[in-house]
Amino acid sequence: MSKQRIVVGLSGGVDSAVTAHLLKQQGHEVVGIFMKNWDDDDDSEYCSSNIDFVDAAAVADVLGIEIEHVNFAAEYRDRVFAEFLREYQAGRTPNPDILCNAEIKFKAFLDHAMRLGAEKIATGHYARVRLNEASGQHELLKGLDPAKDQSYFLHRLNQAQLSKTLFPVGELHKTEVRRIADDIGLPNAKKKDSTGICFIGERPFRDFLNRYISKEPGAIKNPKGHTIGEHVGLSFYTLGQRQGLGIGGIKAKGAQRGGGDHNPWFVASKDLDNNTLWVVQGHDHPWLLSDSLSALNASWVAGTPPAPQSVGAKTRYRQADAPCTFHADGPATFALQFPQAQWAVTPGQSAVLYHGEVCLGGGVIEQASALTR
Repeated sequence: MSKQRIVVGLSGGVDSAVTAHLLKQQGHEVVGIFMKNWDDDDDSEYCSSNIDFVDAAAVADVLGIEIEHVNFAAEYRDRVFAEFLREYQAGRTPNPDILCNAEIKFKAFLDHAMRLGAEKIATGHYARVRLNEASGQHELLKGLDPAKDQSYFLHRLNQAQLSKTLFPVGELHKTEVRRIADDIGLPNAKKKDSTGICFIGERPFRDFLNRYISKEPGAIKNPKGHTIGEHVGLSFYTLGQRQGLGIGGIKAKGAQRGGGDHNPWFVASKDLDNNTLWVVQGHDHPWLLSDSLSALNASWVAGTPPAPQSVGAKTRYRQADAPCTFHADGPATFALQFPQAQWAVTPGQSAVLYHGEVCLGGGVIEQASALTR
């Protein structure tokens, strides 16, 4: 690759730091940009933005590159956070990191980088981009480290975005990335990976949601229709959830008295019309299993839906690809049929499709059919 001007999203973490180093090592002109996407609570103990910028600036200093601090908080609030709240209020469980990638990191940030005269942008994501010579199209591939692959979160990227994007650490395993950072003396070589949604950070999720969504308590019911507790508001729960239900000590009718061994309760469905949270006992209860789903708001890496075929699908991050048959109902809607039932398929989350290591795209889960109800 000839020398190019490449703008790297420096987050303060080790992955983006090594990304910048690798590109500089290849002879490119590298400029760092730190994106600030959230400014509601800069003084909060949970907001790490200021610390992260200090870390990013220290990395830029060691690498000998310029760094610019850019505030995308207004774009983030309009394009990502507003949608996040709408989905939660509708009883669904959205994945804002997917929207953040499509709308901020590979749109607002990409546009800003192009205005700075960049030919490409790069981020520290564990994924790969490949130009398919036969089709002339760019393909999104899984990262080589299966434990860190982030293609699930990037499935909404299109041809224009991929053609301008590099993912250098997608070719490496995380252990190798940390070794490189250590070898070149990066100050954040041992920094812990960030977890949680980008604007929430490490704070308790329910506390955060409380500030924006009002509580509407209602009944928690078991499959027999018996009320066994009270929920604080349907928005605060997701399918498959077992922590924080407040019903841990309740046993199923007929369970042996005094026996400490009883199955945990899981959220199985949310009835918005009646403000009821339905729960079941046991991880493999039929209400938690689905053999089909429908999805909408689809986005395809190639620009058009794939032909009906057998594919692998993830209905949540860190899940192994589940074999299924795919059928497009239109350019933006599709259905999946699974020979083996899937656990806690959650409306609002994304169903992402793969053909081997190639990510085809995906959509937002609208509904899933439980095996029995």
